[in-house]
Amino acid sequence: MELSQRTGAKSVQDYIDETPRWHDGTAVTSAPLTDMQLRIWALAAAGKFFEGLVVFTTGVAIPLIGAEFDMNALQHGIVGAASLFGILIGALVLGGLADVFGRKPMFIAGMAIFMLFLGLVAASPSFVWLVVALFGLGLALGCDYPTAHMVISESIPSPLRGRLVLSAFGFQAVGALTGTVIGFVILSLRPEIGAWRWMYASAIVPALLVLIGRFFVTESAPWLAAQGKFGKARHETKRLLARRPVYPKEIRLAEPLAPTARTSGASGYGALFKPKVRRATILASVPWFLQDLSTYGIGIFTPTLLVATFGFKSTHAHGLATLIHGDVLAAKGAAFVDALLIVGIIAAVLLTDVVGRIKLQVLGFIGCAAGLFLAALSGTFDGMARTVLILAGFMLFNFMTNLGPNAQSYLLAGEVFPTHMRGTGAGAAAAFAKTGAVLTAFLFPVLIADIGTSALLYGLVGTSLLGAIVTYLFRIETRGVRLDQLGR
Repeated sequence: MELSQRTGAKSVQDYIDETPRWHDGTAVTSAPLTDMQLRIWALAAAGKFFEGLVVFTTGVAIPLIGAEFDMNALQHGIVGAASLFGILIGALVLGGLADVFGRKPMFIAGMAIFMLFLGLVAASPSFVWLVVALFGLGLALGCDYPTAHMVISESIPSPLRGRLVLSAFGFQAVGALTGTVIGFVILSLRPEIGAWRWMYASAIVPALLVLIGRFFVTESAPWLAAQGKFGKARHETKRLLARRPVYPKEIRLAEPLAPTARTSGASGYGALFKPKVRRATILASVPWFLQDLSTYGIGIFTPTLLVATFGFKSTHAHGLATLIHGDVLAAKGAAFVDALLIVGIIAAVLLTDVVGRIKLQVLGFIGCAAGLFLAALSGTFDGMARTVLILAGFMLFNFMTNLGPNAQSYLLAGEVFPTHMRGTGAGAAAAFAKTGAVLTAFLFPVLIADIGTSALLYGLVGTSLLGAIVTYLFRIETRGVRLDQLGR
């Protein structure tokens, strides 16, 4: 018999998942989210919004930055990769600290670091300072990768976990679209080289508001319980579930079902490769890496690819007016294509708790390969056929990546690890994934110049199909599984 059955005590997740009953005893399928749960979701979603905004704004800004600092192809790649390399380091180092210091301190620290370096990007006096500032932005976003997932997933009912985590993650797509729109608007209002600085500066005030809000959320009660801090866990559970009328009136916590940090004997990055966790580590890391090879490369350089495809050679433009004209056209095209990211994430939110994470990830990888294949084929056509193929290919890719691997890999990485090492596992997975993002961001400008757009896209078709295979071979379906049962 479980401890909770013998003493009347329950786990934190029991209290979070508890639903009301009608007078005749019929259970209601779900309880309304409390104000605190909604606040946590909104502040986590804001972090994903800023990630999409900054990373995809860089795609619009790169031609102007290149002109201001007279950059070559290698330097273009460094600018594109700087924030992604920061995400890699931030997820690996700062994300894991959420298992040590708690979710809330790192939730706050990530946004504070983001604000600091956002201001430095906008004021960068040279190429070197710009790279340093973009790297700092990446550190903050890397910290937010596992932390934002955990503050949501450890605070909401299990039946809603997939939908709420992915709906917050979906704001990355909203941020991506917003970044391209802001780039277009600012270029239209200020057609000058320095317009890229205003693109980044536009996010400073909203980031400050989000930072202030993060001071007023609860600490993760499941994390506190996993640390053996049951008094604090009871207090934070009560704050999290505060509602009118007050319920539950009393909280009595049982020992968690999963091993705690004190009893498991497994901690640190070495524990991710122990037999009981290795499968989860591979599933969380390798498909995400393969997905990021294409998603970030295509995402950052969609304006550049469209410019190259349609003949607007912005990097060899004759004069400022021609360069800005090409960048404005590319921003319009990128905004049109990026809109499919939002459609894809809406489909993922609706289907992830119905179809399952694994099926959607496999299907999404196959769809990404199909979209990239269409885009690659465009190189063999001219005129309208070429335009239709590349737009259809990129739009299909954006839809399928957010329906499948871009969304599901993020969701799985925060679900497949036990609570006491969830930050470490999710952070390591995100860091490994961003290795792929850094490689493509750094190499894309060089590869486009050396081997051409079509050859590059054909290569990404292969990595997408490999992602589907790895996902299927190492599958762990987490749909409907409580987080406190993972690691039993």
